[in-house]
Amino acid sequence: MENKIVLITGGSRGLGKDMANQLSQKGFNIILTYNSNESEAAKVIEQVKANGKKAKALQLDVANSKSFDTFVQNVQDALKNDFDNGNLHALVNNAGVGAYTSIADTSEEVFDAMVNIHLKAPYFLTQKLFPLINEGGSIVNISSGLTRFTYPNYAPYAIMKASIESLTRYQAQEFGSRKIRVNTVAPGAIATDFGGGAVRDNKDLNDMIANMTALGRVGLPDDIGGVVAFLCSDDAKWVNAQRIEVSGGVHI
Repeated sequence: MENKIVLITGGSRGLGKDMANQLSQKGFNIILTYNSNESEAAKVIEQVKANGKKAKALQLDVANSKSFDTFVQNVQDALKNDFDNGNLHALVNNAGVGAYTSIADTSEEVFDAMVNIHLKAPYFLTQKLFPLINEGGSIVNISSGLTRFTYPNYAPYAIMKASIESLTRYQAQEFGSRKIRVNTVAPGAIATDFGGGAVRDNKDLNDMIANMTALGRVGLPDDIGGVVAFLCSDDAKWVNAQRIEVSGGVHI
C-alpha cells in the first residue's frame, strides 16, 4: 500500500486503541491523539510500529476548540517530518467521554461539555483538517447504539451522537465533490473503560445486555476496529453516508 495515513482522535485507549492496531494491520500509517495519557499513547505507537507502520501521537483536548488551529499545524508538521510529506487518507472522529445524568438533573456545564466534545469538535476539526485529506479519502464518525434505542440517563450524550449521524450525511453530501466518503459507526455496549468501565466491570449490567443481544454477549473493542478499518479502506469505496451499527444485534 502506498503512504496512506489515518488520523484517529482519542487513540490511546479503548476503541481508538484497537482502531489504531487494526488500521495499521490493514496497511495504514497512524496519527493518533491523546488528551492527557501520553504513556498509554506511547504503547499504542509501539504496537503500530510492531505492525510495520509509521506512527505519531499528538496531544489534543477536543473540548477546547481554540486549540484546533495549533493542532492542525502540528498535524501538518508531522505529515512533513514523520510521514514523507504525505496527506491524510482518512480521519476517524472517535474521541469522547460519557455523561450519565437524567434530563431533570443535567447541568448546563455537563450539557455544554457534551456539545463541545461530541458535536463541535467533529464539526470544526473536520472543517480544519479537510484540506489535508486526499481526494478519494474517507471520514468515519463514531456514534452510539443509544441513538436508536434508549436507556435512562444517557440523553446528554446520546442526543449529541444523534447530531453526529446527521452531520455525517451533510458532510457526505458536501464532500462528495472531492470523492471523500463519510460514514457513521455506531457501537453498542462495549467492554472498555468508557463510562467508568460499567459494561466491562458490572456483571449484572453485562449479563443484562448480553441477554438482550442476539449474539449473546456484549461487544469487545476488536469488534469495532475492523469495521472502522474497512470503512477507511478502498474495500468500502462505494459505501457512503451510511450508519453502520456494530452491536451484535441488541434490541432487534
